[in-house]
This record gives sequence, structure tokens and C-alpha cells, in this order.
Amino acid sequence: MLSPLETGIYAGLGVAAVAGLAVGGYAYASLWPASRIFGRPLTAPRRLGELALTFDDGPNATWTPRLLEALARHDVRATFFMLGSRAAEQPELVRQIAAAGHTIGLHTWSHPKLSHCSAACIREEITRSCTAIEQILGTQVRFFRPPFGARRPAVFRIAREMGLEVVLWDAMTSDWSDQNPDRIVAHLARKIDCIGQRGRAAIVVLHDGGHLDPAANRAPSVAAADLLVARYKATHRFVTLDAWL
Repeated sequence: MLSPLETGIYAGLGVAAVAGLAVGGYAYASLWPASRIFGRPLTAPRRLGELALTFDDGPNATWTPRLLEALARHDVRATFFMLGSRAAEQPELVRQIAAAGHTIGLHTWSHPKLSHCSAACIREEITRSCTAIEQILGTQVRFFRPPFGARRPAVFRIAREMGLEVVLWDAMTSDWSDQNPDRIVAHLARKIDCIGQRGRAAIVVLHDGGHLDPAANRAPSVAAADLLVARYKATHRFVTLDAWL
């Protein structure tokens, strides 16, 4: 028979274990791209040989134009998830991206982790960004990617109320910190090939800007995008997310 102290210890351990599972479960539901617990984002369809190339955290005055040049050389279109604050600073670059045939989506105004934000904050971040970009383009924006992939039910509800499709990803690597384009491409290629073996298309993420530093060096990401397209353009079709609606 357990003593009161032992009983208390085991009870405490049980509570701690349950709390740990709850925290882990919330982290999975709110951050893991494959989780559908809090809502269903737009996903890549079962179409072998299609890739949606997407870019986050721009536009960037230095690196986005170079990225546009690389994509134009390959005649490839992509989807750009822009920070509203960056877009508002460079409206002509936003219009240049759209004029080149690329799709533009939202990435909030200031890149907060929305899973930790109030509903009012979520709405403000999405609305402010959406308004700024739509005023620049004169057209409706249809896609939204939450920063860090962080979401909770309110993120999906508010986005859908605004007519936005929530988009996550299938293939990402740490191109924001990795300075080696070949290594970035190798990491992405492993994921793309694995997804392709299951007969599915893939949503790929790279970064043309930096949410913490507007002067962030994105040369490795631009070079990696060029290499990635060169690697797959003979066997895959690059599409914007509009193709999957």
C-alpha cells in the first residue's frame, strides 16, 4: 500500500504527463504542416509531376528582382507570400511580380506566430496585409500562409471569412540560414522525390526576404531556386497555386 507521500508523487507525475501530452499535442496541431486538427489548408493534389514553387517574407528590393530574373529565364511562374509591411514599402515591385504572371498571397503584416495571438490580433494582421496588397494590385488576393505555419481554429475561420485559402507546404528547408545552395536543393529534392513516389504534387517553400532583417542575404535562396528549377523542369510542371483551386 502506498504512503500518502508516494500517492502524491505518483499523482503529480500523472498530471505532469497529461500536461506534457497536451502541450505536445497542441504544438503538433498548430505547427506541423501535415496536421489537419485545427483546420484543412489547401493541399497539393494527387498529380504526379507538378510542383508549386512558393516564396515567403518578401518582397525584397535586392533579391526579389534577381529571383524574378531567374524564374523568367526558365519561363516558370511561382506564388509569393508577402508581408504587408514590406509590400507597402515597395508597391512597384509588387506590381512587377504580378505583371510577370506570378501569384501573390498574404503572409500577415508583421510575421507574428498566430497560434499565440488573440482573434483580434489575427484579424488585424490578415486584414491590414490584405488591404495593403489589394490596393496595390487592384485585384483580390486568394491565398494566405500563416508565419511559421502556426495556426489555430481562429486562423482558419478568419481567413475563410475573408475568402482566403490557407496554404502550408510539403517541402521546406532552412534556406533562411543555410549559405549553401547545393545543400538547400539536395534537402528539398529528397522531400520532393519522396512525395512524388506517392504520386502527389508538392508545395515547395523558399524565401526571397527576411521578416527580421529587410537586408537579409537571400543570394543562397535565389541560387537554390535557379538550381531547383533546372533540376526538375524537364520532368515536372511548375504551377502557381491557382491551378489547384
